[in-house]
Amino acid sequence: MAPDPTPEARYFHGERRVPALPPFDRGQAYGDALFETLRAHRGALPWWDAHWARLAHGAQRLGLALPDPQRVRSEAAQLLDGADAVLKLILSRGAGGRGYAPQMPSGAAQAEPVWTLSRHPLPPPARAGGLRLRWCELRLAEQPALAGLKHCNRLEQVLARAEWDDPDIDEGLLRNAAGEVVCATAANVVVLHAQRWTTPPVDRCGVAGICRQRLIELSAASVAPLSVDELQRADAIFLCNAVRGILPVARLGERQWAPHPALAELRRRLGDAHPAFVPGDD
Repeated sequence: MAPDPTPEARYFHGERRVPALPPFDRGQAYGDALFETLRAHRGALPWWDAHWARLAHGAQRLGLALPDPQRVRSEAAQLLDGADAVLKLILSRGAGGRGYAPQMPSGAAQAEPVWTLSRHPLPPPARAGGLRLRWCELRLAEQPALAGLKHCNRLEQVLARAEWDDPDIDEGLLRNAAGEVVCATAANVVVLHAQRWTTPPVDRCGVAGICRQRLIELSAASVAPLSVDELQRADAIFLCNAVRGILPVARLGERQWAPHPALAELRRRLGDAHPAFVPGDD
């Protein structure tokens, strides 16, 4: 197996590889961009199709041009070089002048996309025994036009994550303006009540996670609003994302959860769907 990779990035303008982002890139200036974060296993990307479908959906909603998916995947394979790693793909509208209006080349329907691939080491293993969570004070704003998308406007998550600097806390849970549970700062949330899994909707805010969707399919989970009280009364809770898979929760404030057999079974199913998430292979 290849050694852990060191961070490395490659930049592209349309089909051309370029040395850096163009000046006045709109992704950098305004967050006018989308991104995908993929877990690579021995250089392969088991959930590539799902990630590309989400990227294409987001690009359609934002009016961004897509690069050739075969070119992107070929460049990703070269960059990964057989490693276990995290691959990040950023798709930007491209360069533009000052001001919010997208500026297109004369006669062009869309600007050539600017896209970046970067390779990163895997995150450290999750805390043994389960994560320890806190409630974030920041409330997520509701914007249906952007809800579900993995866009590059992440200041809410940055501010929420800045609320604590306690090594005893692993993650923070976020609510919407109505006080309903939405997600963690970097993961979706799923809870168990009487052998029934539930995850909050992401049609007003939050990200439609790739791992979340796979787990909805594997567990027949319901998508329904979730109150703070309902979360506190859950039989089990876990967080999930496409880089770390299922992350069991052990504590939220004074509430504690013991390992649950239903969660162990779901982790086994997820391992069948993605080899990087086979239990015990963190």
